[in-house]
Amino acid sequence: MPDRLLCDCRAPHEKLTIAQACKGTPVDRPVRVYADGIFDLFHSGHARALMQAKNLFPNTYLIVGVCSDELTHKYKGFTVMTEHERYEALRHCRYVDEVLRDAPWTLTPEFLEKHKIDFVAHDDIPYSSAGSEDVYKHIKEAGMFVPTQRTEGISTSDLITRIVRDYDVYARRNLQRGYTAKELNVSYINEKKYRLQNQVDRMKEKVRTVEEKSKHFVYRVEEKSHDLIQKWEEKSREFIGNFLELFGPDGTWKQVFQERSGRMLSYALSPRESPSNSPPRELSPLRSPSPPSPPARWHNARPSPPTSPKGASASISSMSEGDEDEK
Repeated sequence: MPDRLLCDCRAPHEKLTIAQACKGTPVDRPVRVYADGIFDLFHSGHARALMQAKNLFPNTYLIVGVCSDELTHKYKGFTVMTEHERYEALRHCRYVDEVLRDAPWTLTPEFLEKHKIDFVAHDDIPYSSAGSEDVYKHIKEAGMFVPTQRTEGISTSDLITRIVRDYDVYARRNLQRGYTAKELNVSYINEKKYRLQNQVDRMKEKVRTVEEKSKHFVYRVEEKSHDLIQKWEEKSREFIGNFLELFGPDGTWKQVFQERSGRMLSYALSPRESPSNSPPRELSPLRSPSPPSPPARWHNARPSPPTSPKGASASISSMSEGDEDEK
């Protein structure tokens, strides 16, 4: 993607003082501020420095110069990001109006005049490099230097130090994510060691997860047990109270028993009287025994008429046999 459009300064470019820039300039004559650097592993410290440079004056056009890999490797050292990656990182920063690629290591009057730079923004710490105690010394003497504040606790060197310090951790992480030992420049022995450590860590994590679940389960069981014991105690106290209320020394059952005992004793001592309107009971005279009734003769009894011819013949034969016996 192309760089951002250059500022079209229609007004004549006259030299400004810091006081004039602070008062404000016309819209078509912004204050052109230049900030340069390596910007390797672009981080919040870089962004805050550019924010300060952008907000130095009411009408600021911020130009950011990024040194190439060749100059950086020559004067400072090897970088993590390539120059193209560093260019892109600056181009997407909201405070930057223009990215100047392949910026010079030392600012010359010709460079400042070419890009119509009014002021240079950088932290006030002397930057010794390329045989100079401070590469911004002549800028400060010309009254074109505006200082910014560094952000403590964050820098590219600090980030690289963290990576080097925890090299084994990052190597193991990237091996686990699919990077090869060749890509990480890891020996065969170290690769096996890292993979074994990853397996041990996974096993530890599983054990830790099981322990957490077990603790949670035990906690829930203890909580439920506590609730059950509390409810049991409440029910036990309620049962004992009801029992004492019923069977205690002054309980309901004793009162009922005493009332019934007193009632039975009163019945025994004073029996109920007979009703006064009942007639007196008289003794009846002895009756003479009634004479015995004469025995009934069976042959004087009239037989029941037969219900069938066979029955009639049978009854006639039995009667004749009876007559013969009497004779």
